[in-house]
Amino acid sequence: MDLTEIETFLILSEELHFGRTAERLHLSQSRVSQLIRTLERRIGAPLFTRTSRRVALTPLGEHARRGLGAAYEGLRASFEEARATARGVVGTLRVGFLGCLGGPPLADAVAAFAQRHPACDTTMHEAAWTDLYGPLRAGQVDLLLTLLPVDEPDLRVGPVLASLGRVLALSCDHPLAAKAEVSIEELVDWPLLDGPTELPEATRLDLFPPFTPLGRPLKRCHGGRTYREAFHRIATGELVWATHESLFRLYRHPGVTHRPLTGLAPANAALVWCADAENAKIRAFTTLAAQLRPE
Repeated sequence: MDLTEIETFLILSEELHFGRTAERLHLSQSRVSQLIRTLERRIGAPLFTRTSRRVALTPLGEHARRGLGAAYEGLRASFEEARATARGVVGTLRVGFLGCLGGPPLADAVAAFAQRHPACDTTMHEAAWTDLYGPLRAGQVDLLLTLLPVDEPDLRVGPVLASLGRVLALSCDHPLAAKAEVSIEELVDWPLLDGPTELPEATRLDLFPPFTPLGRPLKRCHGGRTYREAFHRIATGELVWATHESLFRLYRHPGVTHRPLTGLAPANAALVWCADAENAKIRAFTTLAAQLRPE
């Protein structure tokens, strides 16, 4: 049995249009018609009814679509598994992530990777602010999705997967909460939370700059060893927090709101890994994740 004929039949049964089927397969319409006729001769009966206006499956075609579709998908999965094994994309890939980055695009990349490489399991592990790169260096995770910049000679940085708009987290009754948006220049009179002392300094300086773009000093205060601790400090009105929009997709506090923060570049998130531990699984995942990122 010719797999090209089976693939053509299955796509035509989805599209019910010879032109669109030809486009998907990068074939001519005449070639699609030839493949379908050949398959019908092999089976011994028509699989489609064709008129000048319409293409439809016959009852036999419906029956064949169900049976051949399941068999084709199983064969393709087996092929992909064999190819992944040959390339070394097998076993388990352990993906770490900073808690505020646990949603898309990482979740989308993990799902796509599982479909493309069924011979490789993927496990997810949240990284703590207080020990961001420790699990990587200890070999507990293979990859880490974190915020840039990363200034660590032993770590390799992959492509940016997400650019996140900056926001200001503040208590619901804070004076700045009445504004539609807040400029970083307006924060010179308000103390800013800048995370725990263990946060890598390069990351801290980008997320929590010591000066505004006009050179005015900002008051920074260490604190908040977890996101929930940070939200508690913000809710009291003690501090405001220059952060990014992804945080509010995953965390909430009834006493905390947020406003767009202007004057700072987006916060960028990328995958990083230990340079001396790079392998086929890491390369496959990072390549796929970069391909999935929308323009």
